[in-house]
Amino acid sequence: MQDLFLDVLGSTATKREARAYLSRFSPPEAVFQPQKITLPKNKLVGVNLGNLKLPPRAVDESPVFTQAVSNNRFVDQSIESLHVALVTIRAPQLLDDAILQGVGHTLSQLTRLGLNSAVVIDCADREKRHSLDACRVALEQGDRLVTAIDLYRDRGARRLDSVIGLSSVREQNLSSCKARGRLQITHRNLILAPLRRGVTPIIVPIAFSYDTHALVPVVADEVVLCLAQELLVLKPQGVFEEDLHKVTAKVKCLQKQISLDRIILLDSLGGIPSRETVHGSHVFINLEQEYRDIRDALQQSAEGEQHLAKRSSSSENLLNQSCSISPGSVFGAKGCNSCLAPGNGELLNRSTDYINARSHLRNLNLLKRTLEILPASSSAIIITPQEAANSGRSSELASQSLGVGTRRQKNPLIYNLLTDKPVVSSSLPSCRSQKNLTSILHSVSKPSPATFVKRGIPISIIPDPNLHPWTPPTSSPSIQLPDPRIDLTRLVHLIENSFSRKLDVDHYLSRINNRIAGVIIAGEYEGGALLTWEIPPGSPSSPAVPYLDKFAVLKRSQGAGGVADIVFKALVRDCFPNGVCWRSRKDNPVNKWYFERATGTWKIPRTSWTMFWTTEGVDKVGSTFLDYERVCTSVVPSWADKNSVVD
Repeated sequence: MQDLFLDVLGSTATKREARAYLSRFSPPEAVFQPQKITLPKNKLVGVNLGNLKLPPRAVDESPVFTQAVSNNRFVDQSIESLHVALVTIRAPQLLDDAILQGVGHTLSQLTRLGLNSAVVIDCADREKRHSLDACRVALEQGDRLVTAIDLYRDRGARRLDSVIGLSSVREQNLSSCKARGRLQITHRNLILAPLRRGVTPIIVPIAFSYDTHALVPVVADEVVLCLAQELLVLKPQGVFEEDLHKVTAKVKCLQKQISLDRIILLDSLGGIPSRETVHGSHVFINLEQEYRDIRDALQQSAEGEQHLAKRSSSSENLLNQSCSISPGSVFGAKGCNSCLAPGNGELLNRSTDYINARSHLRNLNLLKRTLEILPASSSAIIITPQEAANSGRSSELASQSLGVGTRRQKNPLIYNLLTDKPVVSSSLPSCRSQKNLTSILHSVSKPSPATFVKRGIPISIIPDPNLHPWTPPTSSPSIQLPDPRIDLTRLVHLIENSFSRKLDVDHYLSRINNRIAGVIIAGEYEGGALLTWEIPPGSPSSPAVPYLDKFAVLKRSQGAGGVADIVFKALVRDCFPNGVCWRSRKDNPVNKWYFERATGTWKIPRTSWTMFWTTEGVDKVGSTFLDYERVCTSVVPSWADKNSVVD
């Protein structure tokens, strides 16, 4: 166990991430608090009786067997530290035993690292099965996964098929119908008891119908949502007749028992597709900001593939009619089939693309519905079972291709547990993300298509570049501070907290006003950026330079939640897609993060500044480079302590 901790912490997490993981997932020690017992004093009777009046030592030290409640209090603090991941495995019947055993190994490792898994089996595929057949397949696949987990932990998993009830609509509370449908968890303790023992409950999507008194298959996604609500105690059952104060106390107690930290979706399709990344999938999705755009893109893709499939089908029908051959023809059916083969293949591909697009949309909607009811700290990840099965195995392919010794592949699920981040940062340029992904996974074949999802935080961009593109001011600036759309006090606090320095607000506003390009605010001022248009000194006729003047993240949000990535991604994608420059002290510890995201860098001679830019095609002897250097050298700091380094 110690080796596992040292291995994963030493190879996947920074010191800050390791501390954050240990502070959250380390099990608290149970505290034993014995009650002080005062023995009665012996009466003095004037005669020295020795130990005659004292109880015999053998009797005093012998064990006592009693049915009464002991006065010694055993305070078990671990009841508040049960961290749970809700896992869904799509179509396990299509996975071979090796992959399923790898998944079982990874789930066992997650349990050892403090994240207990509850797994929902989803056997829905393109085959239409009778109810009895669907139940049989679900039970068989549940047993397969139990066997796979038991290979790595004795009694490591247990299949549950009697915890879901299918009630009639008239028995449902109206407020719960939208989220829970007709499903309900009938035996909460049957799920919690194994989890507390470190046993993984495997839940098959089979419910007992109170109408027909029979077992029926149900939709796995609805089971996941129902389980999430049950674990969060959003709709407690059986406590409505009690006193209101007792109900409140009971609900709070139940809610403290479980922390639903992760939603893990294992799907052979992988992450949510994207045309903007070289590996074909979204690395990170901030639902607050990106859900609608991604949903609309998937819907358009599905509708487009469906339309093309119908056109292909119509073309095939016409081709079939034109190639109709009389029964006595010497070509027979063979000649006709050869004509139709390409059309059949195209129709099959279009149908497959349509189904895949609908499946991705289904995955996105499931995570959206689930994360909506979870705490903001919870997250989700979509990953292929093949990548999930990668539990520290040696990369034979990498060693053969690169001619080096075998190295341990880093499992994206374990990495995500330790860091609460995707394997690759979403704000990296495409060329860097591909390189970084390959180096992290030590794979030279197919990069990981995993998608990390959080409910996230909203992004406010002022002015909105979709309505008012950020262009150099001509007569009047598009924004000045103070501005009614921006809370200046909170913005100043964000900057001061991030830089650990006091800002000279008056000096700062006098310098940036009339040249502000825009302001980006993440959430409740958890992060942000202020950008300006700067005129290179000595070159009044040169075009204004897009300049990142301040990039700030609250200390409590640094290194967690992806706030910095969200702000930077909005900056380079929405605000200045053609490039921006900025500067940073040469000894700034954040420079490594900047280096990874910049297209180019330059340590300005005879200064303490390093210059960064994201603009493509900047030549270090060209006019653009010289303008960038002049701006980064001339900007005057606005700190109240006036203790700036002489440049």
